[in-house]
Amino acid sequence: MITLQLRSLVFFLLLTSVAAAQQADAEPAGDSSPSREELEQRLARTLSGATLSGHFAVSGKPILEGLREEKYTISRASKLKGDLWLFQARIEYDGNNVTVPLPLPVKWAGDTPVITLDNVPVPGMGTFSARVMIVGDQYAGTWSAGDHGGLMFGAIIPPKEEERERYDEEEEEEEDEDD
Repeated sequence: MITLQLRSLVFFLLLTSVAAAQQADAEPAGDSSPSREELEQRLARTLSGATLSGHFAVSGKPILEGLREEKYTISRASKLKGDLWLFQARIEYDGNNVTVPLPLPVKWAGDTPVITLDNVPVPGMGTFSARVMIVGDQYAGTWSAGDHGGLMFGAIIPPKEEERERYDEEEEEEEDEDD
């Protein structure tokens, strides 16, 4: 029963991802597709100041009974170089509450960013691997931490307007410094 629920959830997440990819492929391939630079700017704007609020499940436990809350408050998401990004993040789950800078690769599946962790040590929490897709105002993915792992999903809650304005001003100042 547990395995069936987990497989059903994984199947649903994969089906949703495939449907989104097929929809993106079905759109005309003209100049209307955003460039990688535009996609990266959109990702930085989506995540900077936002809170990822959702749930995670541990594989092997009943999904509906075993969902636990998680929250990731991203004060800043910025591209460093190549695929490497810096996420200034506050991570909260199961009584843990840690704020850390996380330099992580972001890979792209078409126009969908996938935050990638491969055995990344998170101070005070452990070592994690994960693949987390960002699609619109939602996130979903898989995670593992040594001998256990599971699924994660939730909503991306944008910052309040005054926080968004502050981020935009900081972004403009950084662009002026780069020129």
